[in-house]
Amino acid sequence: MADRSWPGEGLVLAAQRGDAGATAELVTGSHPHVRRFAHSLCASPEDAEDAAQEALIVLYRRIGMLRASGALASWMFRVVRNECLRRVRARVRRADAPAPDPGLPSAEEQVLERLEAQWVVDAILALPAEQRRVLIMRDIQGHSGRRTAEALGLSTAAMKSRLHRARSTLREHLAAAGPVPGDPS
Repeated sequence: MADRSWPGEGLVLAAQRGDAGATAELVTGSHPHVRRFAHSLCASPEDAEDAAQEALIVLYRRIGMLRASGALASWMFRVVRNECLRRVRARVRRADAPAPDPGLPSAEEQVLERLEAQWVVDAILALPAEQRRVLIMRDIQGHSGRRTAEALGLSTAAMKSRLHRARSTLREHLAAAGPVPGDPS
């Protein structure tokens, strides 16, 4: 089974200090996650591959700008999201773009549907850091409860309590924000 975890904070810190080997390892270790983000957000597989490459270049060039070494996943998600949006905007601006098939949703519509996830991302980013970390590890990265608790230095019961609070807070935030953007209901 492949390791599904992001590179650790120690590697991020070493890369921020300028360790070339750690930077290369950080970019390599982040690549599968960045590709997964890009394929879930971008309008086409080609855009996804290009966005993933651009995001990894940003990681390589700007790792020193990452304020919290434990926030690599959320930072990279934002970089990929912004790159996918940039590509959609560029496509819309091109006057020579071929007319889309009226029977299929346009690339822009597909991206906008996927970017409704941004609504949820904003709510997750608004969570307190302790709740956000446990929610990301369990619900986004898919780690087991035991592994999440160990990684965060918590007992399983404490991890479950934080996860419950995070999910409840997230539900409340989403309910207070109203209907999903772009949802006709």
